[in-house]
Amino acid sequence: MIDARRLRTLRAVADHRTVTAAAAALYLTPSAVSQQLAALEQETGHHLLAREGRGVRLTAAGEILLGHADAVLAQLERAEADLAAYSAGVSGEVTVASFATGISLVLAPAIGILATRAPGVRLKVLDAEGDASLPMVLDGRADLAVAVEYRGAPRADDARLTRVPLYAEPFEAVLPLAHPLAAAEGPIAMADLGDEPWIGPYPGNPCHDVVLLACEHAGFQPRLVHSSDDFRAVVALASAGAGVALVPRSALLGVDLAHVAVRPVDSALATRRVFAAVRAGADGHPLIRPVLDALADAAPTAPAAPTAPATHGTPDAPDTPGTPPRS
Repeated sequence: MIDARRLRTLRAVADHRTVTAAAAALYLTPSAVSQQLAALEQETGHHLLAREGRGVRLTAAGEILLGHADAVLAQLERAEADLAAYSAGVSGEVTVASFATGISLVLAPAIGILATRAPGVRLKVLDAEGDASLPMVLDGRADLAVAVEYRGAPRADDARLTRVPLYAEPFEAVLPLAHPLAAAEGPIAMADLGDEPWIGPYPGNPCHDVVLLACEHAGFQPRLVHSSDDFRAVVALASAGAGVALVPRSALLGVDLAHVAVRPVDSALATRRVFAAVRAGADGHPLIRPVLDALADAAPTAPAAPTAPATHGTPDAPDTPGTPPRS
């Protein structure tokens, strides 16, 4: 009989590629992980891992077992959800990992919705960069993620996760007021920014991926001169004439835009798509289902345009609480 706990260990090693990293994700010692893997190999009668450089890779038998492991673990999540529903009395804590703007835009309003709709459900919110929340869910460190697409992310059809779309928002061009396109009418052509010095997030930040993709589709590689994951800093650098930037619309809310021009761009690729994700099978859990529903209800159809000077910015937005500029 194969132990399901050892299947979780195999999945963690497949995700992290080293025993040490898998152990850290599972809150186990490396020796405990090695023991579980050795026991799993005994249970199955197959070698499941092979050394590769400083890490490990799955053998052909390991890949076969991993496919079954994903289905087994998803079914166990469904079993736990059904038992929890049977027990009724919905009361407990759900840990949610989200990037900063997602916390402000959907998680905080969802907490208010839950207070009325499901007062027994408590959220524990963890601020996590956009590329960190999905691994936290897969590793069991969080029950739910508010995440965005990024290069290297689990695919939309990944059998380990269930996704719920929340909202999509455009990126806006942020230009120095003296820039020739600052007073342009209508969307700016991305190609017209090809020769500019750029200000942008660091590689690894999902917003960095969106900027690169939009620029590459317009036929150029952006010349990234300045790097910051803090959008207040990005706007400040643009206001000083240091370069141009693409920034998610919601990240500009509450930021001082008096010395920059904010303009739409002509690229549909300059868009951030935000979704909630849980481990496959867990979406019916009586604690998690109300949270997913509250997030969907709290999500805006599209984030409001930021407030900017009437002569150089986008139209005034309705009264909206300022959101953190990071992420």
